[in-house]
Amino acid sequence: MFVLAACGQRASPEQEKAAIAAFATVEKVFQHPRCSNCHIPGDQPLQFDHQSPHAMGVVRGPDGHGAPGLPCSACHGEKNLPASYGPNAPPGAPHWGLPPPDHRMAWIGLPAAQLCGMIKDKKRNGNRDFAALVKHVSEDKLVLWGWDPGGTRAPVPVPHDQFVAAFKTWADAGGPCPG
Repeated sequence: MFVLAACGQRASPEQEKAAIAAFATVEKVFQHPRCSNCHIPGDQPLQFDHQSPHAMGVVRGPDGHGAPGLPCSACHGEKNLPASYGPNAPPGAPHWGLPPPDHRMAWIGLPAAQLCGMIKDKKRNGNRDFAALVKHVSEDKLVLWGWDPGGTRAPVPVPHDQFVAAFKTWADAGGPCPG
């Protein structure tokens, strides 16, 4: 089966095979707690590497930035707090929050093919085409936080440049899905 590459031409069988292999790296990153703690099916984010429900009754809210009166920014600043605040101090990055309710992008435990379909579905991904998706994963400061989470949090295990390269390989082939 051929898929359309990002440039509108058909991906070669070799390009499609490389893209599907690259998607395994994308999946590994997306399923890591640094990403999946906020890409949740419900409205209560998860926290820590063991993915426990967020303390203090924190919820997504109407725009993804917390409930009225308790926005994410009440605890999460624009950057991580100094190490002197302790290992479990609230982390920080610009525009801390969850995806909005109408684009939850909830993928915890999804099989690779379903995750793949969700990522490239503009109706579910905030109307992002492949170029916007690549920009999001390569430049967004909240996404980048996953590789420098502070405290005792484990960073995403795949180096960011390798992840972006894998994501581009997948996107440039038109986003073929495994299975």
